[in-house]
Amino acid sequence: MIPVNEPLLNGNEKKYLNECIDTGWISSEGPFIKKLEEQFSAKNNRTYGVAVCNGTAALEIAVEALGITKGDEVIMPAFTIISCASAIVKMGAIPVLVDNDLHTWNMDVNQIEARITPKTKAIMVVHIYGLPVDMDAIITIAKKHNLKIIEDAAEAHGQTYKGKPCGSFGDISVFSFYPNKLITTGEGGMVLTADKTLAERCKSLRNLCFLPEKRFVHEELGWNMRMTNLQAAIGVAQLERWDEFIGMKRKMGKLYTSLLKNEKGISIPVEKTSYAENIYWVFGVVSKKINETAEILMKKLAEKQIGTRPFFYPLHLQPVFKKMNLFIGEEYPNAEKISKYGFYLPSGLALTENQIQEVAKTLKEILN
Repeated sequence: MIPVNEPLLNGNEKKYLNECIDTGWISSEGPFIKKLEEQFSAKNNRTYGVAVCNGTAALEIAVEALGITKGDEVIMPAFTIISCASAIVKMGAIPVLVDNDLHTWNMDVNQIEARITPKTKAIMVVHIYGLPVDMDAIITIAKKHNLKIIEDAAEAHGQTYKGKPCGSFGDISVFSFYPNKLITTGEGGMVLTADKTLAERCKSLRNLCFLPEKRFVHEELGWNMRMTNLQAAIGVAQLERWDEFIGMKRKMGKLYTSLLKNEKGISIPVEKTSYAENIYWVFGVVSKKINETAEILMKKLAEKQIGTRPFFYPLHLQPVFKKMNLFIGEEYPNAEKISKYGFYLPSGLALTENQIQEVAKTLKEILN
């Protein structure tokens, strides 16, 4: 079986984990937490980092820290993971959707201004599958309408927009360290910001809002969303290979591209735009044949022992949001199309060239 993702953990991960065990620092108060926050912030040109237990927690803390509340509206892509919308809905706020661009799979920035109302408080940017959103357009709109930018760079570790790190553009930015990410801590996430007040707010929210001077007295409710020193130790070891991992991802993407670029039955990722070269967080394909949906092709690949994963399911079609009477009558045809026909191939850092060649060969045999 060629898995859809297998992380690469053959650096200093064991050494640093043993250090945690030998010293007894296994909780959220261990020294690797601060190391990871400082080093990851530096990689992304940010002043402050707040490590949390997962990427979803990072989103929820970011939304709360910005003061987004009941009745506020946040514009976001229809094509993204449910965590983005749930972080808004849980605050009593309203997610407002825009369709995606079929070329890059990212949100169509040209649709944003038409969705802005007096209730709009922020734009949530989500960099999808390896290419960044057009941030110049986002920043221009946000400044014009006095909106905050929440930048979800969970899938954009190491990616840049016009030479600047993804994750350095938002008023507040979030990352995930799930095992399929460029940098992993198993589970885990990070909130980044250049604003000291926002950073302190995030630190308080992740830690039950303990008062500094009276630990068990609480003036508001927060969460226990702390990262452990064990997780952070893995993350620090991973960060030591940041440049190496970026190079590996791009090399894998280019090999897949060379093997599949002439296949007429599928679309493959855009190699570059005017503002970025694809980092190929995952290598996605979209079937061009009406009768060959992602579900059908993924099943055929599974029969050949090749793991795959479907693209995101559009937010406006999610059953849970239908029950809440959200997005009634709304249609986002591009999001629906790539969700129905798109999936991604094995893309983990442990993937070998021989495995990539086997995956491409098998996919071509199925397509033809």
